[in-house]
Amino acid sequence: MAGFGLPNFGQITEAFKKAQQIQQDAQKLQEELDEMELEGSSKDKRASVWLSGNQKPLRVKIEDSLLTEQKELIEMTILEAIQNAHENSTTNMKNKMQELTGGLNLNLPGINDAD
Repeated sequence: MAGFGLPNFGQITEAFKKAQQIQQDAQKLQEELDEMELEGSSKDKRASVWLSGNQKPLRVKIEDSLLTEQKELIEMTILEAIQNAHENSTTNMKNKMQELTGGLNLNLPGINDAD
């Protein structure tokens, strides 16, 4: 009898098992990212910001010497630390997702280079 062009049942079962494994691994990765603390610092190291692997802000540290500067310099220094922490966090997340998916291009928002 004709199979109507459908893959055999074994292929469907295997694909379903792989999808379940990816889902389980993704849940583990989510938990791992939540536990991470990634630091970003300003160039002069007077401001530091920590984010989780999921980019949740965790804490900020500012050197006392920075507090004697003009407001604009303080703001710029803190922003620099935040940007550095964000870059570290997104790069880490991207690398972890590539490991999880085996390099498949899934076009996930916030993960691809174009975002």
